[in-house]
Amino acid sequence: MTHRLVVPFELPDPQPVSSVLVEALASLDIVVFGHYGLPEQTPPAVAREQFESEAKEQLAAVAEPFEAAGASVTIRLVFGRDRGKAIDQIAIEENCDGELDPAPTDRVDRILVPIPNTGNVDRLTSFVTVFAEGHDPSVTLLHVVEGEETDADGEAVVADGRELMVDHGIDPDTVDTRVVTDTDHDAVILDTAADYDAVVMGEATPKTADRIFGTLADKIVNRAGKPVVVVRRNHAEDDDGSA
Repeated sequence: MTHRLVVPFELPDPQPVSSVLVEALASLDIVVFGHYGLPEQTPPAVAREQFESEAKEQLAAVAEPFEAAGASVTIRLVFGRDRGKAIDQIAIEENCDGELDPAPTDRVDRILVPIPNTGNVDRLTSFVTVFAEGHDPSVTLLHVVEGEETDADGEAVVADGRELMVDHGIDPDTVDTRVVTDTDHDAVILDTAADYDAVVMGEATPKTADRIFGTLADKIVNRAGKPVVVVRRNHAEDDDGSA
């Protein structure tokens, strides 16, 4: 099955995705999504009438590198106020199982994969194999031990994840594991991400604070400067998606 990845761009003046990421993700079906942010007093219909032509030209320009790299590309455009809600809606409508939160990068040689203690590891593995096509990046599976978990539980989680990745064809010599016990799950991942080129992580259940401070993926992009592929949960399942 070919994965579908939504790649959001903020309009006007979208920032292009680095050529390294374009090449790494070209085997996927790409949904180039443009969100044209509007102030409260501007009706979407009015903005669309005024800016749609220019917005479509800008989206075509940022989509072209993906098309040139051989990716199947779909372009969607939304005028609205809630970017996060719009991305989620487009991902559902286009049946996307991942989202790229881009950041500038000139290589994807070291990939961090925070893995949860339940579920979603198979989906994470599928996206890691995309990055592994054509070259062998080093992959670190990270699990943060929290609450009632023990270090042994954490070791079991990363060992199972490593076995699954090897079963999917990833070179075992390139897959490392790390277990950290800490009360601040997000801080550990954020600090660790700074030492890697990209992050592949599961989607977490939205929290109220995310609307104010941003999601963990947003923080990795904005603070650590690393691109993140967020593997979406199956929203029909009762899965907290935490890593």
